[in-house]
Amino acid sequence: MQQAQKRYTDSTIMTEIDASPERHRVRLWNANYTRVWISSFMLYFSFMLLMPLFPLYLRDTFGADKETIGWVLSGYTVCAMMVRPLSGFLVDSFKRKIVLIVCYTLVTLFFVGYLAAGSLMLFTLLRTLHGGPFGATTVATTTVAIDVLHPTRRAEGIGYFGLANNFATAFSPMIAVLLLRTFSSYDLLFWVSIVSSTIGLIVSIGVKVDERAPNTSHHVLSLDRFLLLQAWKESLCMICYSLSYGILSTYLAIYGEEELGIEGGTGLFFMLLAGGLALSRITGARGLRRGQVYRNATEGVLVSLVGYLMFASIHHPIGFYGAALVIGLGNGHMYPAFQNMFVDIAPNSKRGTAMSTLLTSWDLGVGLGVLLGGIIAETHGYHAAFWVMWIINLIGVAGYLYIARQKTMEKAK
Repeated sequence: MQQAQKRYTDSTIMTEIDASPERHRVRLWNANYTRVWISSFMLYFSFMLLMPLFPLYLRDTFGADKETIGWVLSGYTVCAMMVRPLSGFLVDSFKRKIVLIVCYTLVTLFFVGYLAAGSLMLFTLLRTLHGGPFGATTVATTTVAIDVLHPTRRAEGIGYFGLANNFATAFSPMIAVLLLRTFSSYDLLFWVSIVSSTIGLIVSIGVKVDERAPNTSHHVLSLDRFLLLQAWKESLCMICYSLSYGILSTYLAIYGEEELGIEGGTGLFFMLLAGGLALSRITGARGLRRGQVYRNATEGVLVSLVGYLMFASIHHPIGFYGAALVIGLGNGHMYPAFQNMFVDIAPNSKRGTAMSTLLTSWDLGVGLGVLLGGIIAETHGYHAAFWVMWIINLIGVAGYLYIARQKTMEKAK
């Protein structure tokens, strides 16, 4: 009952904040928030430049089959998932900027390693280990962004912060396809990732974060120092959504090329996806400012479900590209709402843990999706893999609607 009253009060406060003159005087895009946003964009740009083309790289360079590709690429996600709970603990226990710089540096160095990977085994090792610093860096950048935002603009700022990922997702695959078709060189793509990651690292060094006392509330290490256990229901839903996305994003390039005859369509797919994400985040920002977190999330998960159904059922370029836009519109509403849920559940001293729990849930789902999708695609074909993708997303939507109904009933008491 107290928790329900707290959430109701929070929602009321957010509505009052939206109407207050103070909110409009506070600058959202302050210098530090802008720097963190840019560094996050460059981080995701470096990764998304390579992510959609890795299956093609493994097939063309090492002759890997679909199942092998799934195993190789899932290793990175598994490593990120294992490191993120620890990174949340580090971000909450030490100076967040130092954690950010150290992890960002390691991310950049691993990009250099891809150039030296002369065998499938060495590439697998590097790709797997790369997930560690990447997972920690994403937790650090998100937590630092929350820290540098004014409380009256925080919910809105969290939503806009995700645009860094969205814009990177839009432009980097398109640039990657263009570079590959023009120069036929995977090494060039690795170099572009190295340069963009280095730029992001330099920008992040300029971020100024207020000093804070380390979190010493628990002297004994326990599970709740690494994971936000109160958000376990929301985490299970997020795993379902990201598992669906893991299947989709990993195999859409090969599926489009082999079954739909779409060559180089990956760039346009991710551009439409990111366009939907950006539009949805912008239109959903007002709802977040007013505290309409669960309404935004409900709209988002239902729209995404329709998008995944389109991709699974319409085996045509119209379904291929149309699903990208619809899924983007849905996820753009869903993901910022879930971020705000996790932040609201956690105390300020455990923001890093909250973000690491959210991202760990996403990683776990993506990793399972890459692995499961590879196995199903190899044995039963892509169509079966994409139908499994939709069914799992449906389970996640049903679970979330049950949670939202519970929250509504709590507020009504």
